[in-house]
Amino acid sequence: MQYYWLNDRNKENRKKLIIFFCGWSFDNYPFKTLDCGDYDILMFYDYKNHNIPIEIPQYEEYYLVTWSMGVYIAYLLKDMLPDFKLKIAINGTPFPIHNELGIPERTFELTLRNVDTGLRGKFQRNLFKEEKDYEKYLQNPVQRKIPEQAQELRDLKDFISKADISYEKYYDRAIISETDKIVPTKNQVNCWKNRASVIMLDSGHFPFYSFNGWDDILKCN
Repeated sequence: MQYYWLNDRNKENRKKLIIFFCGWSFDNYPFKTLDCGDYDILMFYDYKNHNIPIEIPQYEEYYLVTWSMGVYIAYLLKDMLPDFKLKIAINGTPFPIHNELGIPERTFELTLRNVDTGLRGKFQRNLFKEEKDYEKYLQNPVQRKIPEQAQELRDLKDFISKADISYEKYYDRAIISETDKIVPTKNQVNCWKNRASVIMLDSGHFPFYSFNGWDDILKCN
């Protein structure tokens, strides 16, 4: 696992920290459009292993934002994380490979089988509802190399297949895109029923261009 500060945390003495668990294959570049506001943002990504690579600093308030595969990883590591004022899951579930509550098994297997070619364009296009959002992504695309992104997915599949996790209520809020081509919208709705308050968003799997800043995500309702 890797980490990245999305802002200069030494520039101001901010009292609030957002911990952000990103999705598979991503890095910090596509999130440059989001204003950090009054928060420091600590991002985790690249889940080839599941060890938190930094001692989380002291803040007065902590918030958790997770996206896609990060929803699962954060829940997996919850005992190593601080107490949060608010915990948000975006377009992901604690059941990453599941025919009714996550990514269907066949879909995941096809993604894994074609991961190298998919990452050359098709996967990224499927992240977005509209072409204009894909074009915006291309202004700040992920900089990671395809072979190591593919290895991340293989390692995730191997880990998930061996993990035995029973979900207990953890997340407060689930933001679900109405046009999610990666984690089916229907499956997300099934998952979060009676498990979290649900907010539907007119977007695709990558919904972050719907927000101006991280505070907008925390206040989304």
